Amino acid sequence: MKISRITSALAGVLMLLTSCGGKETCNATCDNTQAVIDNIMTRTSIRQFTDQPIGADTLETILKAGMAAPTAVNKQPWAFVTITERAQLDTLNAYHPYARLATATTAIVVCGDMNLALEGPAQEYWIQDCSAASENILLATHAFGLGAVWCGVYPDSARVADVSRVLGLPSTIIPLNIITMGHPDVTPEPKDKWMPEKVHSQKW
Repeated sequence: MKISRITSALAGVLMLLTSCGGKETCNATCDNTQAVIDNIMTRTSIRQFTDQPIGADTLETILKAGMAAPTAVNKQPWAFVTITERAQLDTLNAYHPYARLATATTAIVVCGDMNLALEGPAQEYWIQDCSAASENILLATHAFGLGAVWCGVYPDSARVADVSRVLGLPSTIIPLNIITMGHPDVTPEPKDKWMPEKVHSQKW
């Protein structure tokens, strides 16, 4: 995977704010912008993987992309558990069969840290914050040519309890999801989800 594509994917927000007005300016900037859009549009859920592991440096970059997400009041109320050991992946899979960890080589469990969350009703913003981080992780994973799928944990109380027990999470840490990852063994076509009838202008 070319480093330019990876860089452009991680810098997506900045590139999307740049316009391509003419032949003089629509060169590298437009190429980078298109790369970001392509990365978003071609991402799809992958549930079958080869046995090739994900490199440590690649995994760290993916986690950095997750932590680059926006958060309410910049609280960054997240914590991440990375799992690469086969035994632990199999154990977690037994408690969340939909996570498809049987062939995965890596998983990232995205969690909310209630010690860092806002107080009162605003505490629930941790869900949005950690969801934004999760989407960044999915996009960065795809930019590396890898596959991933988001498998929900919260708010299913039984799943939360099982995952927390397997991972030894403190009571203040809530697992939001399991992101199953690896080198894809399948290449499904991305779905076209554009539905203009779902867009309302100015008011409903």
